[in-house]
Amino acid sequence: MRSVPNHPTITTNGVLRPTVLEIDLARLGENYAAIQAHVGTAAVMPVLKANAYGHGLIEVARYMQALGAPYLGVAFLEEGILLREQGITLPILVMGGILGDQVPLFLQHNLTLTASSEDKLRQVDEAAEAMGVRARVHLKIDTGMERIGVHYYSAESLLTASLKCQHTDVEGIFSHFANADAADLSSARLQLERFEEVLRFYERRSLPTPVRHMANSGAVLQLPESHFDLVRPGILLYGVYPSAEVSLNVAVYPALRWLSKVVYFKVVRPGHPVSYGSTWESDHMVRVVTVPVGYGDGYFRALSNRAEVLIGGKRYPVVGRICMDQFMVNIEWDSAYNGDEVILIGGEGAAAITVEQVAEWAGTIPYEILTNINTRVPRIYLQPK
Repeated sequence: MRSVPNHPTITTNGVLRPTVLEIDLARLGENYAAIQAHVGTAAVMPVLKANAYGHGLIEVARYMQALGAPYLGVAFLEEGILLREQGITLPILVMGGILGDQVPLFLQHNLTLTASSEDKLRQVDEAAEAMGVRARVHLKIDTGMERIGVHYYSAESLLTASLKCQHTDVEGIFSHFANADAADLSSARLQLERFEEVLRFYERRSLPTPVRHMANSGAVLQLPESHFDLVRPGILLYGVYPSAEVSLNVAVYPALRWLSKVVYFKVVRPGHPVSYGSTWESDHMVRVVTVPVGYGDGYFRALSNRAEVLIGGKRYPVVGRICMDQFMVNIEWDSAYNGDEVILIGGEGAAAITVEQVAEWAGTIPYEILTNINTRVPRIYLQPK
């Protein structure tokens, strides 16, 4: 077990904070293998945006490269640059929108761009000519997300323009589902039909089709006809299902545990409120412990008086408002000592606090819980044996 400095960690005399994220890399590898087995001949591109869904961009990328992943997906230019600076040599697709003045940086760092309009494609081709290099792009088709990408009904002009590029290789073409994680897949199937109609552009002209991809985590699970040449699992890779409605036909397991320790113990008398706003008090004598985690770490304030944690394998409620750096737990008249482990997310024996439960308590989705865990929380990586 070792700490990897994806970002500077806060230490005291060389000792890590008692609050850490524990990442099981072997579990990530098992999840990757399960997804690959499920999608057959389609390539699997791990999506590592938002600090690899909170798991740590650099170390997860290194591990995916060691596993032989063919491609990595990120959202922003700076994520791609950071990976290049840390020695990642795999092809990296930056899936988000771009600004024209960013294009030279994409080319300088050998990153694959998303071309979402004719104007963007022209800027890429001109920059590649000026720099004396070849650019790689994936064309983005909007089939119903209304985010970025040329509309499916206007896509032919973009595809035609792409054939005329002199300094740009159109490596791929893709779209994105808005509702592939729903029980009702009618919307997703309509998007798929629209994308397939766009792809017929190449068939009608007897042209080779670029790498086709559309399947996110929900579609990996529920729409095998959308797997095409490549799939883009995000949250599924990390062992969390994208919604409660999806088919659970790929066995994946969480790779992350969020741990802390008791740092203070006190007896609280009845009628003595706990924390800001005095939102909780007991009508009898209780023991309350303090845990050094707060909304400054990404443990949402909305979890106040709703969340539970594990101490010694037993569930206890979070009481009072969560502070920026600390929260309190009511252990009634049980015993707990300074240094005892507290599990915010993860299991101990038969007991577990899942990301899905935390999201429900906070009134949000698992994606937001994972991606909001602050970088001031050190990541500890369990290395495969």
